[in-house]
Amino acid sequence: MRKLIKYNLYKALLLLVSLIILGTAGYRWIAGYPWLDALYMTVITATTIGFGEVYPLNPQAKIFTVIFILFSILVYAYSLTAISEFIIEGHFFKELNRKRMKRKIRQLGNHVILIGLGKQGLHTLEQLKKKNHPVVVIEKDPKKIEMHEEHLDFYLEGDATSDDLLKTAGIENARALIATTSNDADNLFITFSARQLNPKLKIISHATDERTEKKLKLAGADEVVMPFRIGGEYMASLITTPELMNFLRMLSVENPGHENLIEKIDVKELPAQFRHKTIADLDLRRQTGATVIGFRKPDGTFIINPPANTILEEGSSIIVLGQPDQIQKLNRIFHLESLLSDKKSESISKNKRS
Repeated sequence: MRKLIKYNLYKALLLLVSLIILGTAGYRWIAGYPWLDALYMTVITATTIGFGEVYPLNPQAKIFTVIFILFSILVYAYSLTAISEFIIEGHFFKELNRKRMKRKIRQLGNHVILIGLGKQGLHTLEQLKKKNHPVVVIEKDPKKIEMHEEHLDFYLEGDATSDDLLKTAGIENARALIATTSNDADNLFITFSARQLNPKLKIISHATDERTEKKLKLAGADEVVMPFRIGGEYMASLITTPELMNFLRMLSVENPGHENLIEKIDVKELPAQFRHKTIADLDLRRQTGATVIGFRKPDGTFIINPPANTILEEGSSIIVLGQPDQIQKLNRIFHLESLLSDKKSESISKNKRS
């Protein structure tokens, strides 16, 4: 429907331009007017202003004028209908909003691109917004965008399999892309395109068919999430190890009272005197009460419950477990509080400056 309205608008504009050209050429060749006088005569005739003739018209020019006036009325009627329809349907303001949104997205960096506003996409968006991550949503269904627009800070309407749309979403500067569409073929195509456009991008894709998982990995996905498999494993675990699952659920982002129980700290964020030292040198347990439960090596591998003599190398990270007040104390002692806040607000502040 929107494409038809825009097509009618463009056709109306083309007819108006053609009307001016036709009238100017007619008065030039039929009435013998100079070009400027012919253009002037065309405008006052087409707009029915009623000014007098520039020069007396010959019989042929009078016939041309009658036909030209009738044709002008038809063109104006069509143009008025097309323009009114464009404005009444709200497309004029939607176009302005779409251009404004694109300008805001161009100012982003280190953001997440989320494909799809289905149930999984909405839940993912909710969790990312809780952690103040800037998210650009791409959805091709305008009804879904309209339904959830108040919750969307940045969004684009269209098909995410388009490279141009991914570029408009700022994929070159994004930190991650999450494909949550229910169509595995679309997710596969999106993953492949995204990997070509940004080789360093972290890509997470939804999949419904187990046979698609390997293909998504080959296309460039870092992680493939299969809700049915995860749901089945989770429900079985609630029977086999219910206490453990309840404990893990308490630590998850779904627990509104314990959002900060687990914190990841990159070694590069620590004060310089602690880099290339050991975990024991941090003395976290005594100073803050928090505990290091994991260590991520520069190559991406993890060590669970790392030994105290583990070296804090550049490019590595530590995973810390603690109560919210303990995590806050840790951030304060190691001067991480402002750094973490700056990271979360980086893209928002960029957008405000625009």
